Amino acid sequence: MEDNYSIDEILLAVDDLQNINRNKIKKVSNVSNSKSDNSNIPKNTLKLIEEAEKSNN
Repeated sequence: MEDNYSIDEILLAVDDLQNINRNKIKKVSNVSNSKSDNSNIPKNTLKLIEEAEKSNN
């Protein structure tokens, strides 16, 4: 049950594994960055912040 692989095949497999891991990390970071939790900020405070941002623009 011993398989022989060339160096090129091994390197390609390692590259594939690294790409899979990078893609998973990117997906996780995109999901966590896209959602912001404002539930603990009072609505009045959020309105004040939004108004201040509008007036600065």
